[in-house]
Amino acid sequence: MIYLFCGSDVDKVRTKAFAWVAAARAKEPNLAYVRLAREELTDAALDDAALSGGLFVSRLLILLDDPFPTARTAGDEEGGEEESGAGSLLEDHLDALAASDNAIVILAPKLAAVKAKKLVAKAKFSYAFDKPAAREVARGFNGDLVNALAARSRDRLWLEVNRALIAGDAPEMLHGLLHWKARDLMEKAKAAEGGSPDVSTSRGSRAWTAAESRRLSLDLIKLLQDSRRSGLDLSLALEKFALSI
Repeated sequence: MIYLFCGSDVDKVRTKAFAWVAAARAKEPNLAYVRLAREELTDAALDDAALSGGLFVSRLLILLDDPFPTARTAGDEEGGEEESGAGSLLEDHLDALAASDNAIVILAPKLAAVKAKKLVAKAKFSYAFDKPAAREVARGFNGDLVNALAARSRDRLWLEVNRALIAGDAPEMLHGLLHWKARDLMEKAKAAEGGSPDVSTSRGSRAWTAAESRRLSLDLIKLLQDSRRSGLDLSLALEKFALSI
């Protein structure tokens, strides 16, 4: 079954989706939880999401984090086909995901209206959070955390990671927010560099080139995968990551 979180208010969509996941895990402690970023979506991963279960785990809770790419410029060729393919793959598996006993949370901020209509029709529940005319800052979105990453300040980032963990934020939520910001930096840098990821002389932000922010995104994916495989506490892995940028 599909639970859709979408809308133009990116901060609120992400905050509400992760709050829902946290509440579901608290309500059903034996629910196995997996977060999949756009780059991790494959036919096999989506088949597993729809069909997996087992003797000791009756149901899975799977968060598909931002599976659809944002709009691209005409010159932005590198990575566009791959990322568009991820969204297309998800659409191909919608029927199976909707029919699954597993809880499939699709976190898709700024989702195009046509795609939103298609997903809403398949979802058991859908939640939309759009920016009001006079927008208030969404509580729960950690602007200081993402700003520290954007500024490439390892000391500030380490401090904000620890502040968030002490405040009770789930490490999976922090990782998702950092990975979202890495992709945001990459998209802005590519636009500033004319779509070329190899240009290192111009910068899409004050601190990150397109090539560097792409590597940042990949490093964050690897961090999560390594944490899962090795059993390393994700909170500690995030602290180490903060000090490595």
